[in-house]
Amino acid sequence: MMNMDPERLAMARAQWRWRGTGRPPFADAPGPGQVSVWDFPRPPELVRDPRDIVVHWGEREIARTSGAWAVRETAHPPTFYLPLADVARGMLQPAGNGSFCEWKGPARYWHLVDGDRRLTLVAWSYPQPLPGAEPLAECVAFYAHHLDCSVGGARVTPQAGDFYGGWITPDLAGPFKGGPGSGNW
Repeated sequence: MMNMDPERLAMARAQWRWRGTGRPPFADAPGPGQVSVWDFPRPPELVRDPRDIVVHWGEREIARTSGAWAVRETAHPPTFYLPLADVARGMLQPAGNGSFCEWKGPARYWHLVDGDRRLTLVAWSYPQPLPGAEPLAECVAFYAHHLDCSVGGARVTPQAGDFYGGWITPDLAGPFKGGPGSGNW
């Protein structure tokens, strides 16, 4: 796993222009019952989400919980971290690679395996999170690109891009980081 010294960590955290204290002129106005992702803070906040969250891989239910942590960060749809205890046993296989988040710490990646079926690099976790992200230590998040995911009964649209793992639901107003031209958000 990558480690980051305090000076480099501070530099990585300081790079962000948008921090949830004001919406940029290109932000969509929230409609009735919506919240703008531009009002989410940076550093991100961890919020316990009591809605029923379900992840399916085809017909197979991979996870179901009403105790997820939603990580809400400026310009991103929330990323939902599900307790490992609420994920089907034996389906996660360590991927062997990782990355580093300046807010959450060193990430570990996972494959989903079910008999002969396999989805590579479909989930990640923070088993040793940085201070402030401790609730994520026993949780895992899933990329929704190849899975059927829902939050409170609403089907999820995956956040654009290969790196970001946010889940877009009807209660959110964007635009969302990950699409073309959003690299400096």
